[in-house]
Amino acid sequence: MKIKTLSILWADMFLLCAGLGFIPNPQGVGYGLLVVAALAFFVPPALILVKAKQANDKKPIRVVRNLSIAWLSATLIFLVANFASIGASAAMGTALYYMLIVISSPMICGQIWVLSLFLWACLLMASLHLLKK
Repeated sequence: MKIKTLSILWADMFLLCAGLGFIPNPQGVGYGLLVVAALAFFVPPALILVKAKQANDKKPIRVVRNLSIAWLSATLIFLVANFASIGASAAMGTALYYMLIVISSPMICGQIWVLSLFLWACLLMASLHLLKK
């Protein structure tokens, strides 16, 4: 599979996870499927890193690095804003949470927040390691 195809698949997975993140309180099989979807989100970028390393192409590695930094930063900002909005109106809290769902799509979709944060950090560290070589 080409890097471009993997990039398109990764974008599609982002949109899928963003949509699935709006499912409230999944139970049973639905919960398991959401976790699998969130884990599947990280397969295309991992393959992008492998393919880019094999082709000795730094550009896709930089893209993964930059997206990882941007995602982790945006997630931190929106998590802090979400918790800080405790004194604000319910509409403000809901709006911030919906923005968090879209921006942090695999995190909310997968229901296990620390897993998504860890996998984004793994992508960041792997891309940084590959760029040092």
